[in-house]
Amino acid sequence: MTTAFLDTLRTLLGPAQVLTDGDLSAYLNDWRKRWRGRALAVVRPGSTAEVAAVVRACAAAGVSIVPQGGNTGLVGGGVPDETGTQVLLSLQRLNKVREIDAANLTITVEAGCVLQAVQTTAEAQGLLFPLSLAAEGSCTIGGNLATNAGGTQVLRFGNTRELCLGLEVVTAEGDVWEGLSGLRKDNTGYDLRDLFIGSEGTLGIITAATLKLYPLPAATTTAMAACASLADCVALLNLARARLGAGLTGFEVMGRFALDLVAKHFPTLPRPLPTAPWTVLLEQSDTEGEAQARQRFEALLGDALEAGTIADAAVAESLAQSHAMWHVRESIPLAQAEEGLNIKHDISVPVSAIPRFVAATDAALQALVPGVRLVNFGHLGDGNLHYNVQAPVGIDAKQFLADMEDAVNHVVYDAVMAHRGSISAEHGVGQLKREELVQRKSPVALALMKRIKRALDPDNRMNPGRVV
Repeated sequence: MTTAFLDTLRTLLGPAQVLTDGDLSAYLNDWRKRWRGRALAVVRPGSTAEVAAVVRACAAAGVSIVPQGGNTGLVGGGVPDETGTQVLLSLQRLNKVREIDAANLTITVEAGCVLQAVQTTAEAQGLLFPLSLAAEGSCTIGGNLATNAGGTQVLRFGNTRELCLGLEVVTAEGDVWEGLSGLRKDNTGYDLRDLFIGSEGTLGIITAATLKLYPLPAATTTAMAACASLADCVALLNLARARLGAGLTGFEVMGRFALDLVAKHFPTLPRPLPTAPWTVLLEQSDTEGEAQARQRFEALLGDALEAGTIADAAVAESLAQSHAMWHVRESIPLAQAEEGLNIKHDISVPVSAIPRFVAATDAALQALVPGVRLVNFGHLGDGNLHYNVQAPVGIDAKQFLADMEDAVNHVVYDAVMAHRGSISAEHGVGQLKREELVQRKSPVALALMKRIKRALDPDNRMNPGRVV
């Protein structure tokens, strides 16, 4: 049975695209090296038709499928289980840009296109695709859509869902839904697109998407500002919104310990400001010229200094300085990895509740684990914090993760729910948070999700054991 099935896959794709031997760790180990799966085969179709043919073959053989893009996910949703009975379907060969419609401000790309390639392709046409993530050099559009990825510009442009107008999807039966509409208005029934976005491959396999583009900004200005408290960071956000409106495209917050880790492990990176309890990285993109945009930005920071909302500020004088500021922010996860394993959280609460949430949760965790170190940073502009917990000094990081993860998660997620938040803001559920979702999600919502899963994937072949 297995031999015949693998022969069928080789006939469909060619022997070189059906991998069963050799080092397959790039496909079978997750980004965080937390999950290591086994696969019956890794298959690499090169077209939507080949994806559909593989799905039909798997359906006939009763084999489940795990779709995978760039394998940069953080919740274990894109690697197979340990049984060795699943097919890992990599979409990396579906990497064509099918069309750019400049007049309609859209680009249609295949699911395996790397995010950075989409950005540069749009830029070459004088246009902007605004989704921006730390993993943009490796992550793919299909994975971004499957997890409804967020990133640093959600404040202005929204999550990946808001950037997508249409999809092409292979269903669990191996049919192809061609929904690559570039329309911004289409009220002809249920929005099937939104079912598949964020479903993490559990309902079907996204093979292509039509995405929104925007005019390139005439000027971009970046700054860092030092704040004494999170309440001051929120006050600065409110002032920036009032002054800059839609021009405010980024508003990141970084706690002292997060930046201390960057300084420790990457000492050559510049530090534009002295250490402060909280540092904000903010950016505006404007259709006006550089001089006008900078004048408005500096006036905003000057008024914040006068009001005592910020203690200090540094404005980037060049594109290189702007990149350096963002590099500091994007180096926080890398510095964490150098420091050792930690308990990660990707949570969201209303922006107004963030100071209360952090104060209460910090205190609860210190009571639980005296000396625990909190790596707090993230997208304050949209209420999303990466609230990570590092072992106390002198405690083995791996042992801390094994011993304390459940208790720490309980404290953090209880606080999230008390502040009417979400336990997953942008990373998804995968297998990491599946059981937590059962405890935290509304029973009515869970029941509806399970009905949708049964309706679209009645045999539970599409990424089983993930999300629901």
